[in-house]
Amino acid sequence: MARARLDTSGLHVLGVRHHGPGSARAVRAALEEIKPDVVLIEGPPEADALTHLVGELEPPVALLAYVNDAPKSGGSTGDAADDGRRSRDGWAFWPFASFSPEWAALRYAVSHDVPVRFCDLPAAHTLAGRVARAEAAAADPPETDGEPAPVERDERVRADPLGVLAEAAGYDDAERWWDDVVEQRGDGEPSPFPAIADAMAAVRAEAGPETGRDARREAYMRQTLRAVLKQGHDRVAVVCGAWHAPALRDVADYPIKDDTALLRGLPKVKVTATWVPWTHGRLATASGYGAGVTAPGWYHHLFGAPDRPVQRWLTDAARMLREEGQHVSSSHVIEGVRLAESLAVLRGRPLAGLDEVSEALTAVLCEGEPTRAALVHGRMSVGERMGSVPPSTPMVPLQRDVMAVQKRLRLKPEPFDRDLDLDLRKDSQRERGVLLHRLRLLGVEWGVPRTPEGGQKGTFRESWRIRWEPDMDVALIEASQWGTTVASAATARVVHQAREAPLPMLTAFTEQCLFAELGDALPEVLSLLMDRAATDSDVTHLMEALPPLARSARYGDVRGTDSGRLRAVAEQILRRVCVGLAPAVHGLDDDAAREFVTRIDATHSAAALLGGQGELAWRDTLVTLATRDTLPGRIAGRVNRMLSDASLLEPEELRRRLGLAMSPGTEPAEAAAWVEGFLQGSGLILVHDDRLLRLIDTWLLGLSEERFTSVLPLLRRTFGAFDAPERREIGEAAARIGGGGARSRTTERGPVDDERAAPALAAVAAILTNGRSRG
Repeated sequence: MARARLDTSGLHVLGVRHHGPGSARAVRAALEEIKPDVVLIEGPPEADALTHLVGELEPPVALLAYVNDAPKSGGSTGDAADDGRRSRDGWAFWPFASFSPEWAALRYAVSHDVPVRFCDLPAAHTLAGRVARAEAAAADPPETDGEPAPVERDERVRADPLGVLAEAAGYDDAERWWDDVVEQRGDGEPSPFPAIADAMAAVRAEAGPETGRDARREAYMRQTLRAVLKQGHDRVAVVCGAWHAPALRDVADYPIKDDTALLRGLPKVKVTATWVPWTHGRLATASGYGAGVTAPGWYHHLFGAPDRPVQRWLTDAARMLREEGQHVSSSHVIEGVRLAESLAVLRGRPLAGLDEVSEALTAVLCEGEPTRAALVHGRMSVGERMGSVPPSTPMVPLQRDVMAVQKRLRLKPEPFDRDLDLDLRKDSQRERGVLLHRLRLLGVEWGVPRTPEGGQKGTFRESWRIRWEPDMDVALIEASQWGTTVASAATARVVHQAREAPLPMLTAFTEQCLFAELGDALPEVLSLLMDRAATDSDVTHLMEALPPLARSARYGDVRGTDSGRLRAVAEQILRRVCVGLAPAVHGLDDDAAREFVTRIDATHSAAALLGGQGELAWRDTLVTLATRDTLPGRIAGRVNRMLSDASLLEPEELRRRLGLAMSPGTEPAEAAAWVEGFLQGSGLILVHDDRLLRLIDTWLLGLSEERFTSVLPLLRRTFGAFDAPERREIGEAAARIGGGGARSRTTERGPVDDERAAPALAAVAAILTNGRSRG
C-alpha cells in the first residue's frame, strides 16, 4: 500500500538573507497575511525554551550555545597557562539584529501568541562535529603545498549563490543586486519569497545535490517540518536562509528514509543555550562574521526610519559634523539629498543606496574632504550599539554577579572605547578598579591599563581604557568553573596559576592580588613566592621578580594593606641580587649587556621604592661594581651614570673614568658602548659639564677615519634616542667647545691638523643636531 503524500498546501517557506531590512519587512508582512498556526525558524532547537524572553530582549542579541564540558585549549600541560579555558570550537553564536528577518518572525510569533520553534540541526551535533574535527586536526595537521585549490563552478555556486543571480541580472556586485531587489523594498509591495525560492531552485539545480553538513542540516529541517505538518497545522511558516528554501518547500519530494540515514549516528555532546548581548560591530562583514553585512548602521536606519530614509540619514550626518565643529547648514542637507537621488537615477537604482548617500556626504556636506567624510561615514555605517538581555535570562552565577556589580558601581558595559580615570581615595572609584583587575585575572579584558596624557598622576590614581565585547560573556562562562562570584573565581584561578608559576610571574601575581584586593589569595601566593625566592639562584630571575614586588609593597602602603611581609621578601631578594650581580655580568657580550642594563635600571628603581637598608646595600654594590676592570663597557657606563646622578661619584672621578674609557688603548666599539650606557635616558649632563663633552669630543677627533666610521652607527643610535630640544642643546654645546680647543689636541698619530679635523667635527655636530630624523 502506497504511503499517503504529505500535504504541504498550508506550507509557506520564506527564504531570506539573514540580516536585511527589506527581508525583515517582507517577513513581517508575509506573516501578517499568512496568519500561521506555527512558525519555524532556522536556528538551534536547544533555544526553543528561550523564545519566551524575546519580548524582553533589546537587539542586537545572539543565541549562544556552548558545550558543558568542552575540551580545554592548551591541553593538560599542568603549567600556569592551563587554566581550563574552552577552545573556540566548543561554542557558537546565532546573532539577531532589529532588522534580521528571523528576529521579525520571533517578534511576530511571541506578540501573537503563535508557537515558534527553531528547526536547524541541533547545536549538540554541530559543536560535537566541530570539536571532533579540531581534535583530529591538532593530532594530525593536514599537509598543504601552499597552492590554493581551483574553484569549480558548482563550488562557486554553493559559496555565493547570490553572486550567480546578480551576474545573471547584469550586476557585478551581489550586495547591490540584493539591496535593489529586496532590501530597499517598501511596505505594501508584493511578496518576494516565491520568486526567491524559484531562483534558488534553479541555482541549486546547477550546483547539484547537497552534500556534507548542509545536507544534514536540511535533512533535520525537513524532519522537523514533517513532524509539524503531521500535527495537523493548517498554516505553517518557515523562515530560513534563501539557499535552503527549495529544499524545504519541496519537502514531499525528499524520501524520509534518505533523511533518516543522513542523521543516523551523528556525534553528540551536552550543550547549554542562552541569550547574550551582541553589537553592530560584530554583525559587520569587517568583523569576519560569515553572514555579516557591510553597513549594519545603514540597515538599522532603513528598517527604523518611518519615511524619507535618505533625508533623515544626511540630517543625522549634518548633526554629527556640527558636533565636531564643522559648519553644515540645512542647504547642505537639501543639496546632498538631491545629489544622492540623482545618482540613483543615473545608475538605474530604485532608491538611493549607501554608495550614493556616501558620495553625497563627501561631495556636499564635507565639501570634498574625504578624511572628514570617512570619519562620519565609518561611525554611522556601523552605527555601533549593544543589545541587552533581562535578568531572567539563563546565566551562570558568575555572570549574574558581574551584572550586579556593574549596576551597583554604575559601570555600564559599552561596545566602544572609553577612557576611565579613577581616584583610588574614593571608595566607589577604587571598587571600579578592583572589578577591572579581578576580571583581568579571569581572562576578561574589559579594561586595559593605560598611561594618561601627561604621564602617570601618582599612586592614588589609575587610568583604564574599557570596551565590552560579546565574547566576554563566553569568557565569564568559562571562568565560572573557578567560583560563583568575581572575587572567589579570581582568587581560585590566581592560586591555581601561582602553584606552577616561575618566580617573576609569582611576583606579578602578588602585585595583581593587591590591585584586585584578593586578601584570601595573597597569603598563599606570598608563601609560594618566599619558597621560590629562597631556592631560585638565577640572578636574572631575581631581578625580574623584584620590581613588581617593590611596587606591591608601596601599593600596599597606599591602599592601607599590611605590606610588612612583602617588604621583607623584596629586601631578601634585593640582598641576593647584590651578592650575585658581579658574577652575573662578567664576560657578557654587548647584546647581552644591553639586555642586562634594562634589568639593572628596573632593579635600581625598585631599590629606590623600597628605601632603607636595601637601597643603601644596592648603592654600595654599584660603587663596588663600577671599579671592576672586566665590566662590559655598556654596563660600566650605565652604572657610573647612576652613581653620578645619586651624587655618589665626584665630578673629577667621573671625568677620570670617562677618560680611561676613551683612552687610545680602548677599542672604539667598547668606548662607544660605554658612552651609550652612560648617556642612556638623558644626555643633558653633557650640556652642563663642558669637560665631559670635551673628553668625548677629543676622543672622536682622535679616531682614524676607519674607526670613526665603525662607531658612527652606535653614536647615531645613542643621540637619536634623545628628544629634539635635548639634541639641539647638546649640539650648541659642542659648537661652543669646537673652536680653539681642537688646535691644541694631539692623538696617537700626532698633532691634529685643523683643516683635516674640520670635516670630522662637522660630522659630529650634524649627528647631534640632525639626529631627529632617526628619533
